[in-house]
Amino acid sequence: MEVIRGKDSEARRGERFTGTAWVGTPLKAQRPAGMRVFLVFFEPGARTHWHVHEGEQTLYVVAGTGRVQKSGDPGREIGPGDIVYIAPGEKHWHGAGPQNSLLHLAVTTGGDTVWMEEVTGDAYTKDFN
Repeated sequence: MEVIRGKDSEARRGERFTGTAWVGTPLKAQRPAGMRVFLVFFEPGARTHWHVHEGEQTLYVVAGTGRVQKSGDPGREIGPGDIVYIAPGEKHWHGAGPQNSLLHLAVTTGGDTVWMEEVTGDAYTKDFN
C-alpha cells in the first residue's frame, strides 16, 4: 500500500485540448501499462481532442455539466454523479458544456492514449441529448 499526497494541477491547451483544461495527476501508473488517475477541470467550452485508449477508461463527473461523444454516435450530456465507461479502442472526446465548467475524475487502465484531430465546432454543438 502507498499513500500518495495531492499534487498541483497544470493548465493544458493545444495538442490535446481545445480551450483550457486544468489536469492533475493524483496517480501515475505504478507499473508498466498500469492504472492512471487524472482529475480534470474544463473551463466552459473546453474539450479534449478525439482520442483512443489502448485500455479502458472510466469518467466520474464530480461537478458541472459536460459532453461526451463516441465516434459515429450522437453526443451525450453528462452531469454530477454520472459515470461514463469507454471501452478499449473507442474513438471519443469529452469536455465541458458551452456555458458550464466540468470537473471529472478519469481512470485509465492499460496502455497508451493516441491523440487525434481537434473536435470541430459542429461536432461539439450538434446532436446532444
